[in-house]
Amino acid sequence: MPEIARFYGIIIKLFFSDHPPPHFHVVYGEYNALFEIETLEMIEGDLPNRAKKLVIEWATRYQTELLEMWTTQQFHKLPPLE
Repeated sequence: MPEIARFYGIIIKLFFSDHPPPHFHVVYGEYNALFEIETLEMIEGDLPNRAKKLVIEWATRYQTELLEMWTTQQFHKLPPLE
């Protein structure tokens, strides 16, 4: 599963052959979650509240790029949250 971005101990991954809806995976220590790209809703797993807010802030900035990567299956890294 390609790593798209990494910031503040949060790892964002995208798996192109994965099931719908379009989503990305988040790993933060022992926590794992899936976020739907179109709604930025956490659809599976759990994260501490602060990490969830950081992921949503980051994903809001790169939502278009994430959806394009999911659709075209062309991987590229995205900048971290700063």
